[in-house]
Amino acid sequence: MNPFDEEEGGRGFRPELIEGVRTAAIPLTDEDSDFDALIESIGDARFVLLGEATHGTHEFYKARAHLTRRLLTERGFSAVAVEADWPDALRLNQYVHGEGTDADVVHAFDNFQRFPRWMWRNQDVLELVEWMRQHNAARGKDAPRVGFYGLDLYSLHASMREVVRYLETRDPRAAERARARYACFDRFGSDPQSYGHATAYGFEDPCEAEVIEQLLELRRREVRDGLLEEDALFHAEMNARLASDAEAYYRTMYAGRNESWNLRDTHMADTADALSEYLGRRYGQPGRLVIWAHNSHLGDARATQMGDQGELNLGQLMRERHGKETFNVGFTTYSGTVIAAKEWDEPGLRRRVRPALPGSYEAIFHEVGLPGFLLRMEDLGEAGSGLRERRLERAIGVIYAPHSERYSHYFHADLPAQFDAVLHYDLTSALKPLDRDAGHEEEDAADTWPYGI
Repeated sequence: MNPFDEEEGGRGFRPELIEGVRTAAIPLTDEDSDFDALIESIGDARFVLLGEATHGTHEFYKARAHLTRRLLTERGFSAVAVEADWPDALRLNQYVHGEGTDADVVHAFDNFQRFPRWMWRNQDVLELVEWMRQHNAARGKDAPRVGFYGLDLYSLHASMREVVRYLETRDPRAAERARARYACFDRFGSDPQSYGHATAYGFEDPCEAEVIEQLLELRRREVRDGLLEEDALFHAEMNARLASDAEAYYRTMYAGRNESWNLRDTHMADTADALSEYLGRRYGQPGRLVIWAHNSHLGDARATQMGDQGELNLGQLMRERHGKETFNVGFTTYSGTVIAAKEWDEPGLRRRVRPALPGSYEAIFHEVGLPGFLLRMEDLGEAGSGLRERRLERAIGVIYAPHSERYSHYFHADLPAQFDAVLHYDLTSALKPLDRDAGHEEEDAADTWPYGI
């Protein structure tokens, strides 16, 4: 028997479903002890994946930062790895290690200049980065340092420049070979999508062979000058790997969403594995990562409509590769405000988030009647059968389109199969961006505007 009465879009949930979730829910009270049960469930996992239902919600970033600090201090985690590009995040990594030339934390964010800047250039991330720097400074001289790294692959040109920069002071001839290979992209200008369009449709030959050849040459290099040089070579190799994968990503963008999405998330999983392996060698203990990315990347794709359509994601790959050493946490909200743009490459605005659609997971959690709670899937019991009925789940990225809410921001999912735990915040607020051109309040359509299109 179906444990709830409503059809999709209906409003009434069976009382036993709501009461089952309410019984399993652990209320959040903004105390340090709120996440004790979650830390207990994480146990000995080496990869803890912390999601978000939007790219612009303060409560999600605050909770992830709190959990991250506890995992770094209490469970010996090595690094934070985020949905950002390697060279941009590396500047923050240098700052948290007390290295580089940035005199203050704000300048350490200066590499994040592409849309959407607020995603990492915000007050919550700034406070975490400053804390990580202080944490490292307080550790003993020989103690492992925690780091901040990027997993994404959009920085094609920046990564190629970093490879050449690494080689220039170490091997000028190798640097010249790298320049010659990467010059293959010069005829396309600075926009990698122009490269993708021209090569996907056969107007120009691709640069695939050149980026692969450069990556292979870097991998053949030997290090003889100690740990600092070993670090430098590793970072150069990661940039060369990124350039190779980004070349393929932009070339496949025009072949269909699934192929490019799958390549991107595979790159993120491969980068996480390479980083974990390297930190393990570097410090003589398993490299344990806290990974920050959107729910759509971290919730197991096999439990979603996207998986049915042929997409995989980072969360699925980490579970497949590492089993119970992976623990993933999703985040949900019912309503509030968010930083999001109206169109791509436009400023991030403070937008009002509509109340979640009836029949959705977020609507169920709203009926529980708590301002915030932790739901561990292991605690669901009888309520689990009701939640495992595929339902609508909301996902807001860097663009929010309330006039096409159903089409633009919802998909069907089996939430208990997607995540090991969920943190729900019923009323959420927008991030505080560091940039003056972001965060201005924007009036969206009234609640009487029809849902969907």
